[in-house]
Amino acid sequence: MTKTEQAEQQAAQHTIVVPTSISMVSLLGSGDELIKVVESSFPDVDIHVRGNQITMTGRPGDIAEAEGVIDEMVAVLRTGQGMTPEAVERTVAMLRARTGERPAEVLTANILSNRGRTIRPKTLNQKRYVDAIDKHTVIFGIGPAGTGKTYLAVAKAVQALQAKQVSRILLTRPAIEAGERLGFLPGTLSEKIDPYLRPLYDALHDMMDPASIPRLMTEGTIEVAPLAYMRGRTLNDAFVILDEAQNTSAEQMKMFLTRLGFGSKMVVTGDVTQVDLPAGTTSGLRVVEEILDGIDDVHFCRLNSRDVVRHRLVGEIVDAYTRYDAVQEAAQGNGRSRVPGRRP
Repeated sequence: MTKTEQAEQQAAQHTIVVPTSISMVSLLGSGDELIKVVESSFPDVDIHVRGNQITMTGRPGDIAEAEGVIDEMVAVLRTGQGMTPEAVERTVAMLRARTGERPAEVLTANILSNRGRTIRPKTLNQKRYVDAIDKHTVIFGIGPAGTGKTYLAVAKAVQALQAKQVSRILLTRPAIEAGERLGFLPGTLSEKIDPYLRPLYDALHDMMDPASIPRLMTEGTIEVAPLAYMRGRTLNDAFVILDEAQNTSAEQMKMFLTRLGFGSKMVVTGDVTQVDLPAGTTSGLRVVEEILDGIDDVHFCRLNSRDVVRHRLVGEIVDAYTRYDAVQEAAQGNGRSRVPGRRP
């Protein structure tokens, strides 16, 4: 390659003409916040905007990737949906993963709309999780906090109820949280249990008319109950969600899964890194994949820190704990353990 060719390779230029049907303000963002995300994601690409034209200068490969992000943003805006800086960051991440799936299709896959708010997957793994719920009877959503495991499952349950695909929704959790036990809480049994189930109630309130929820619960169309209440039942024509499944024992997991009745769907969610069971008790979620391996219509979805849709720091915290746990496991394998903050 000659010096001239090398110079051209390093200093290519390309201009994108944005369709006049797309508002440049919606594409660039308030105060140019969206295009700034693209610029920070591709620091070697010089981006200039004039009118409805975006000119990029840099290496051809970098320009092509940056143009791909702009194309996906335009595709999302064409649907009438807006973009956020977080959505642009996810678009960049999805394109760089080179899965062949379009970020615009992920970001515009609507599940449910309520009171002017639309619930949809925000990452590729979330979209795969939602698709798996549509295709399979028993689905496991495993991943860290903030990845939308439970929230999306509840949205799919409400969607199924509204479409009359099921006649009722059952939401359940084991009543064990963060080392605390029900006996230490004041009040009646119902008052003791309610705090453990509150996240499920909160999700329902986001997706349905809050005034209708007490009536639906009284009628039995929606049931929110501790896992122990599932014992001895057969759950027909229902959408059943087991949340915080890492806090089930292997026996409880078996009990729950064998409640499956005709016309029903089960979604099991949990985070195997946050087990609150007593020492010596094996988490049912940790062993269930090995037990059910090869069974048709049972699907396991794994989400990770890149699927966290809470504050940016949550994903970084999850990654930090993952690294720490890996160091601890390696140290234990060598017959020693590390104390945080102390050099080995």
